[in-house]
Amino acid sequence: MSGASATREAIEAVWRIESARLIGGLVRLVRDVALAEDLAQEALVVALERWPAAGIPDNPAAWLMATARNRAVDQARWRQMQVRKHDALEQEASGLPLLTPDLAAAIDGQVGDDLLRLILIACHPVLSTEARAALTLRLLGGLTTAEIARAFLVPEPTIAQRIVRAKRTLAEARVPFEVPRGAELSARLSSALEIVYLVFNEGWYTATRGDDWMRPELCDEALRLGRILAELAPGEAEVLGLVALMELQASRLRARLGPSGEPILLLDQDRSRWDQLLLHRGLAALARAEGLEQPLGPYTLQAAIAGCHARARAAPDTDWIRIVALYDALAEVTASPVVELNRAVAVSMAFGPAAGLELVDALVNEPALARYHLLPSVRGDLLMKLGRGDEARGEFERAAALAQNARERELLRARALACRDGAHG
Repeated sequence: MSGASATREAIEAVWRIESARLIGGLVRLVRDVALAEDLAQEALVVALERWPAAGIPDNPAAWLMATARNRAVDQARWRQMQVRKHDALEQEASGLPLLTPDLAAAIDGQVGDDLLRLILIACHPVLSTEARAALTLRLLGGLTTAEIARAFLVPEPTIAQRIVRAKRTLAEARVPFEVPRGAELSARLSSALEIVYLVFNEGWYTATRGDDWMRPELCDEALRLGRILAELAPGEAEVLGLVALMELQASRLRARLGPSGEPILLLDQDRSRWDQLLLHRGLAALARAEGLEQPLGPYTLQAAIAGCHARARAAPDTDWIRIVALYDALAEVTASPVVELNRAVAVSMAFGPAAGLELVDALVNEPALARYHLLPSVRGDLLMKLGRGDEARGEFERAAALAQNARERELLRARALACRDGAHG
């Protein structure tokens, strides 16, 4: 690798690590998300021009901030000069002194809330879910428009438009830049947690489109954002609960794929391949969330369920009775048909497939699950366990037709074929 290439890679690494803090500090000063990102990008361009020849500074993050700050000060002073020309005329008539703020001091002020402010702005409820996800990955993740488009398998111009519209919406809605406190902070955090978990699910649960079973880069980015939130809001149980949930799920990532990239379901996984560091970090975050003695929210309850799986050395050791109880609580909190379906699976494991099938059958006409491929998939699994192979095959075929992910379709078709072969065996 040439020296220039190594320097460019180092600059890109610094940008990925420091861009969110840089933009957050600039937002605090200029009170404009679009302008803050433009200033940060200008500082990056200057770095790309100067560092290959001059070398990387000892403190590259401080260099970028100083460069962006100087440009912000220059722009603000230029705008003030235009305003001063107008104000000087009024001053002559009023006799009042003309005040000039210390712009450099404003930039160098308290920065503790900068990242939290940026997260809350990027995830503001005034934006659509898609816009919040794109803007968060752009501002907090340091991802390029092209990288975000590849991650979500949508055209790059679509992502670019979402980001531009999101910035315009924030400006037009006059979204406040102050960090809320107390109950208002908890309410705003829920919007941020929703987006972080959406990004994680898109990468881990099953990529909703395309050929890949997982997209680990999205899981990694969501985990990074979740950990940042946990550092910024350590007294919020649901923030810790979400981090615990993602750590525990991510600990199983390596075990979810077979040698040929085929999906391996939870109960069939080689648990020796689970990442023990992530697993222990997840359980520790869960313990901290539960230790705050706040009402258990949906993320903490889901983390507790994941914790039951994590503590089981082998699939038969899983505490399904406790998992059913946790799903009971989660169903009350969320009133979600998907949660009810997952609860039915847990009931089938604790009390037998017939008990689970009874609950699943009660969900067959649920409108929210009409196009949800896991409903016929679960029903097919329970029917197969009850020896009703022909019915199970039809359910797996229906599930495969509904699945959007290519890998999952292959798995479901294979299960349908196994039902047919079993019936003729």
